Amino acid sequence: MRIKEKIRKRLLDSELDFQASRSSGPGGQNVNKVNSKITLRFSVSNSRILSEEEKEIILNKLSNKITNEGDIIIQVEEKRSQYQNKEIAIQKFYDLLNRAFRQKKVRKATRPGKAAIEKRLKSKKIRSEKKKNRRGEW
Repeated sequence: MRIKEKIRKRLLDSELDFQASRSSGPGGQNVNKVNSKITLRFSVSNSRILSEEEKEIILNKLSNKITNEGDIIIQVEEKRSQYQNKEIAIQKFYDLLNRAFRQKKVRKATRPGKAAIEKRLKSKKIRSEKKKNRRGEW
């Protein structure tokens, strides 16, 4: 099964580890009582669902988001509800994986058109004439 299908079917949900803690985000006095901040942890190296090739791609492309232990950590404290924060964290995780496996588009080499070249040269000539006319004879 390809990684895009695994992401679409959310097969990696079983390997996600969640931890709740007190948030510093919105919520008023509720913040002091409820653990609404969610920390999502996913161990890339210990994943049984991902193939070795997929793990390698993730480790290379997301190297700045992965800890020394090989974990991806995402923290969310945007909402007052723990459930909403958990859903946002899961969505951010899958978006991150989608970005890692997105193919870069190959840039086609193009040349400026004849009219564009002539227009540029004409404007350069006008600019040089303008500057030449500024110089006075002393």
